[in-house]
Amino acid sequence: MTSIICTLVEGKYHYGLAALINSLEFNGFEGEVFVGYRGEIPGWAERAASPIDKGSNELRILRIGQKIKINFLSIDTAYHFTNYKPDFLLRVIEIAQPEAIYYFDPDIVVTAPWTFYQEWVKAGIAVSEDVNSPVSKFHPKRVFWRKYFQQHGFSLTFKDQIYVNGGFLGLCSKNFPFLDDWKRIQEAMAPVIGGLSKSIFGGNNLPAEAKGDFAPFGKTDQDALNAALEAWHSQEISYLGKEGMGFTVGPTVMAHALGGPKPWSKKFIKAAFMGVPPSTAEKEFWKNASGTISPFPPGKLRRKKIGISLAALIGRFYRRN
Repeated sequence: MTSIICTLVEGKYHYGLAALINSLEFNGFEGEVFVGYRGEIPGWAERAASPIDKGSNELRILRIGQKIKINFLSIDTAYHFTNYKPDFLLRVIEIAQPEAIYYFDPDIVVTAPWTFYQEWVKAGIAVSEDVNSPVSKFHPKRVFWRKYFQQHGFSLTFKDQIYVNGGFLGLCSKNFPFLDDWKRIQEAMAPVIGGLSKSIFGGNNLPAEAKGDFAPFGKTDQDALNAALEAWHSQEISYLGKEGMGFTVGPTVMAHALGGPKPWSKKFIKAAFMGVPPSTAEKEFWKNASGTISPFPPGKLRRKKIGISLAALIGRFYRRN
């Protein structure tokens, strides 16, 4: 099965991209990664690439190691990147014609063998439970979605109380039409949140009525994704629980560094003395911060790994109640 990985990156999230690609390689992925980006291609990509296969003003194709090729695709959109996911996936499908496609946020690393992901999309649309799940059938948020989107031509049917995280999605080709539904759901949502340039991650720029955990679209693209799953009537949906992204203790499929500061910016020893030890996602990020791609100078990498170990030790004695 020809699989394509997609992600969207700007600013310092290129550090997360490096760790994501290293984790994919460590876990057996071979193939192409499409990176939608704004700004400059990170320096580590230029250093790691050998050779540059081809390029243009819009698309740069770099080969990383022996097994992975990264396609940096310049994105010109007013959308906040978190609201651009279905548009980007549809664009990549048009370019690459894959048999399966996966989207990962660039603050996620893969922790399970890639063969698991290949089987997962055969079971249905692959999604993973969010930390804020569950959201029941008659939760006001779901009731609002059903009423609102019915006015825009969508019939939503409750499927599961699991509320999924918007940072990951996997699809095989028979389910690619789902992306059109997600895109149209987001476009219908846009007036409520003040346009798709707005996001929970956009410096608190949502309208007052759209902000907060209890607003029907307070999570913007993530709420739209969950609504789109209710509007999808063609195929099965394959849910993983909170173990999927490392939100519970035990084996994980991914490790997702929610919130901030992100692992590449966090001061771990200071946080540990404040009662916040390193999380699984933070440990996994630094585990994958070196490999075929090395975005950090060796000295900084050593200091961060020592800092993580010390912070974990401190965390045994200092815990926030």
